[in-house]
Amino acid sequence: MLRLLKFILLLIVIIGATVAGTMLFLNRTSASTPDVQATPAVEAPVAPPVIQAPIFAELEPFTVTLYGELRNRILYTAITLRLGDEASRKQIQDYMPEVRDRILKVLSAQQLAQIQTPQGRDALSSALKTDLSRSFAAQLPGPSVEDVLFTAFVVQ
Repeated sequence: MLRLLKFILLLIVIIGATVAGTMLFLNRTSASTPDVQATPAVEAPVAPPVIQAPIFAELEPFTVTLYGELRNRILYTAITLRLGDEASRKQIQDYMPEVRDRILKVLSAQQLAQIQTPQGRDALSSALKTDLSRSFAAQLPGPSVEDVLFTAFVVQ
């Protein structure tokens, strides 16, 4: 019984010393940095980040002739652009004749053997993205084109 009483007394002394040491440490920390506001004991729950919906611009399909060594082929493709912001979508819509012209020039310059491979289509997508990201007017920055997506791709 005496042993149990000593143990409980020792436990109370250790807990008291721990609490006193913690309070002393916190007081010294807050006294040395008066600019810092004390954080509340209960923090507000952190809201999950807001994920913005993607911005797409669907273009009318394109049909171009691919000139080959043995015979010519026709490429039919539908393209959707993934854009970075609404301003880019508006710029693409406002300059649609130039957008279509740039895409037709890139598509008609392709080699049949290249675009029939996945790597060739990826390279074509990158070339279109680079070309469409250029400015349409000297005073405007280019649109933010994040990706060029082929929604139809047929070679006949």
